[in-house]
Amino acid sequence: GVWPIVVGTLNVVMWALVVAIPVGLASAIYLSEYASPRARRTIKPVLEVLAGIPTVAIGLFAFFAMRPVAAALLPFLDWSSLWSVGVAGVAVGLMIVPLIASISDDAMRAVPRALREGGDALGANKFRVSLRVVFPAAISGIIASIVLAGSRAVGETMVVLIAAGRTPSLTFDPTQSVQTMTAYIAGTATGDIPTGTLDYNTIFAVGALLFAVTLGLNIL
Repeated sequence: GVWPIVVGTLNVVMWALVVAIPVGLASAIYLSEYASPRARRTIKPVLEVLAGIPTVAIGLFAFFAMRPVAAALLPFLDWSSLWSVGVAGVAVGLMIVPLIASISDDAMRAVPRALREGGDALGANKFRVSLRVVFPAAISGIIASIVLAGSRAVGETMVVLIAAGRTPSLTFDPTQSVQTMTAYIAGTATGDIPTGTLDYNTIFAVGALLFAVTLGLNIL
């Protein structure tokens, strides 16, 4: 019966990466190729500070602020549920943007200056050099940032517990409530569970599966 919460976890990760990858990579390209030294000294620390916001605060913001805004912007969807996996995924995505942006920026800045000058000598503009020269040269670091961000999204607990709900369901509807593996562990692992019962053993089974998934992502 673990499949519904595995699908719920993948659902959150999918929405998180849909938001985090374009925003994070655009931020990294700007910081690496376009930002002045002064702007970089200001923006990069701000991005890194965003990664330190408590996840409980992000979860409450998603539930009380982001969900009403999403319902107002997309009235044609069914918002009958109080919780939304799409909103939770977007909140997790915003949370992991600094991870992708920071690591990808470091990877792009490590690309030798000679490659950029070669692109300039061939007549390519700055945007084309960024996308066709710098980006491919830094692709290993960029992929590493995306994989690490995905691993962070898989392990997120409080945001999905607050904003995505606790309804295990096989759905990819962004307006519906789902339950993730971390939310199941957090919601079930209370002090009232007797040792050796089915619920007790299930917590460790789901925890072992979660460990295997995150270990696989880190190995990748």
